[in-house]
Amino acid sequence: MENRSFSAIIFDLGGVLINLDYQLTIDAFKDLGLTNFEEIYTQANQNNLFDAYETGNISSQHFINSLLPFLPIGTSANKVVHAWNAMILDFPKERLDLLDQLRKKYKVFLLSNTNDIHLQAVNRSLQKVTARNLDSYFDKVYLSHEIKLRKPNTDIFEFVCHEQNLVPKQTLFIDDTFGHITGAQTIGLNTHHLLKVENILELF
Repeated sequence: MENRSFSAIIFDLGGVLINLDYQLTIDAFKDLGLTNFEEIYTQANQNNLFDAYETGNISSQHFINSLLPFLPIGTSANKVVHAWNAMILDFPKERLDLLDQLRKKYKVFLLSNTNDIHLQAVNRSLQKVTARNLDSYFDKVYLSHEIKLRKPNTDIFEFVCHEQNLVPKQTLFIDDTFGHITGAQTIGLNTHHLLKVENILELF
């Protein structure tokens, strides 16, 4: 990374630190009978149901109950949860080790659009490679469903910077979604759009 004048780094979670495959969730819902799931959910353009869930404005039970009418009669809530979590893959240990190394030099934060069901799956994935919890790798963790704000809206970036007294021009934000990068740039954050072909370990 050419510009190392920053003093803090804000990481996205999915697609940056933990591996994701959105297609697996689309396929899992298709297998359950929801053939047009990709029209309801995409990474870039979510409808109000998913927005509401990501910002903690509806419960997990409400979210599941809202999907069940689109599925064959008799589909269980557990099958909906399993399909929803299909996208959550592995936590490469070397990325966790990178966070430990970076914290020796920078303040390190997590800022993720997520929800309670996915968070439970993320924690199970983490437990496969370490006994530590997610919070232990960061100075603070910010999750959309807990703070009721979501990327790419500028208020979520302003919230984190204000609470942590971060100077945007001295802070680096890393995300794999271009729209989130644009939102962060609006308030003056340094950014890096992590592409699928990139290895985050090579940025530092």
